[in-house]
Amino acid sequence: LLINAINNVRSRRSEVDPLLLLASLPAAQIMRHTPPLAPEPPPHTGGRSGARARYETWVQDLSVGQSPAAAVTLAWVLRLPLSTGQLTHEHAHAQLATQRVRRTWAWWVMSRTTIAFLLVGALLGTFLWSGHWKETYCHGPLVGRNTDAVRLAGPGGGKECIGVATAPEVRFAEGNGLQLNGVGRGITFERIEQAVREQNADIGPGDEHVTIVYAGPLTGTHKSREDTRKGLEELTGVYLHQRSVNADRSVKLRVLTANGGQDMLRQTTAVEKIVEVARRDPSVVGVVGLGRNTTESTTATGLLQTAGLPVVDTTNSDSGLARAYPNYFGLAATDEEQASALGLIAGQLAETLEDPQAVVLSRKVGNEDKDRYTTEQRRVGEEMLTESGFTLAADPDSTQYSLSKDGGSANLDGPLHDICGAERVPDALYFAGRVEDVNTLMSGLGQISGCSEKEITVFTGDDLTKARFDDATKLAEKVTLYYGSLAPMSLGGGRAFYEDSRKALETLLPEGGRLDPLPTGVPPYEDKLFTSGQSVISYQATATLYAAATRSDKPQSAAETWATLYSVALNDMPTGRVTFRGTIPYADQKVHGLGVMKVTRPGPDAEIGVVCGRAAGDPVALTRKTCPLA
Repeated sequence: LLINAINNVRSRRSEVDPLLLLASLPAAQIMRHTPPLAPEPPPHTGGRSGARARYETWVQDLSVGQSPAAAVTLAWVLRLPLSTGQLTHEHAHAQLATQRVRRTWAWWVMSRTTIAFLLVGALLGTFLWSGHWKETYCHGPLVGRNTDAVRLAGPGGGKECIGVATAPEVRFAEGNGLQLNGVGRGITFERIEQAVREQNADIGPGDEHVTIVYAGPLTGTHKSREDTRKGLEELTGVYLHQRSVNADRSVKLRVLTANGGQDMLRQTTAVEKIVEVARRDPSVVGVVGLGRNTTESTTATGLLQTAGLPVVDTTNSDSGLARAYPNYFGLAATDEEQASALGLIAGQLAETLEDPQAVVLSRKVGNEDKDRYTTEQRRVGEEMLTESGFTLAADPDSTQYSLSKDGGSANLDGPLHDICGAERVPDALYFAGRVEDVNTLMSGLGQISGCSEKEITVFTGDDLTKARFDDATKLAEKVTLYYGSLAPMSLGGGRAFYEDSRKALETLLPEGGRLDPLPTGVPPYEDKLFTSGQSVISYQATATLYAAATRSDKPQSAAETWATLYSVALNDMPTGRVTFRGTIPYADQKVHGLGVMKVTRPGPDAEIGVVCGRAAGDPVALTRKTCPLA
């Protein structure tokens, strides 16, 4: 039947080429002789006989034998009758009997069961890996995952997204409704991050551009959104300069955000991701930010140096980074510079006292917060007070405090009771702590017997510039507080910067929205949008790096940007003349602006004034004459 069907098809198609059919039986069956064929009439040989005559007759009858279905004989089949002797040959009765085929490894690999198991395993593995990627990467779908940002455990137990946001789905400030202070109220962290991305999206594929990476603390794991205020204000300054550049300059500025986690405790991981991105993207010319001094600061700066990337630091006041790394350019006065300025006040204070006593109160090393700022503040504080004529407390262990287990509040009760209950209550106290610990310190000095009745002068570092001095900050009645300020805006220029910034931020509000005007009768930098100096410093850092990266309105490489930073000079900036001219690698960069601030009176009525300072780029040193004891 099969041959007949094939015959019909071939006949319709008039095919005459030979066709060979191969067939097989299941191996488990026995192949026997087929029943004998029905007798057929003798062939018309035309006088010939034998196989040759039979073949010729078959060839002549092909056209007849090809007639569809109705053919008497099977088409294309040449019947060869065999004699009895041939049929009864010793092999005529042979049968082909087979054993069941052994299932080899090839059978197991190709069997339906194996394939089914493989498919199920592949689906299960894909599901598990998809879950793993979602837990590992900030954007980790089944396909198209982004490895430039990873999820890591934060200090509060939650997870933070650490790394560089190179995918639209990675948004560090997503859902963060923390608002800018002062006239910037109404502008959220989420909106600032989105505004940076909008600026990036407006850069056309053919536009010349350079890329900088802002690295800062963009997330927090504590419940309070205030943990991210530094990141908000610094990114605002970066955005303000990006917007200004992209509106007026031919070389556009693209900004990538890199999150170092709460308090920059994951900055090494963030920098490793920055280096990976820079290897792929030659438009990356450097880094702005890294503005918190931790035990990872040196490692992070070294990684950037090895990758050939300069860093223009915002508020990291470490005294040794510029000495150790030639790719480090800091805009912040170092802890040593601040202590030297505060020492001018402390020296004059000591001269008014008969037997000046002082103590340095600092965070304990080993809080697992990686904070190196407080460690260095203790060192420079001890040196400053000693050189100013004070006698220090003999037991440093009793003047160190720990943090609560959740990394939140400072445990100051014990150290303050020791200090205030001593036979001689100190005249001065150098606070080597963070701004978040100041409320507890002031509350203790104002309430604990021994300190509450005594005139005490407190000195501290630049971290206090982030204090808002609202109802939560209770300064003791008899306490006078001095601290260093990294952004001496009262001594700088760029007065148009403040109103221009307010107008630029106003465009981020929904249509028809308005920001409050800057207050009249007072300098614009006294508005709470600017007083911390975070946005001003980051604005200037971005301007400095961009200026070095776009010499003669042409984009430069990271190496060229690094070299050009030594010749950048930006005049009329909010803190003065921002420049690194005259500085050399592996040496102090004494071009920083600095202010000495004085705070008196408690709570929301605190009076804050500038004692003295110098503008950025001003080579004139501060003296006792220029910094009098008020």
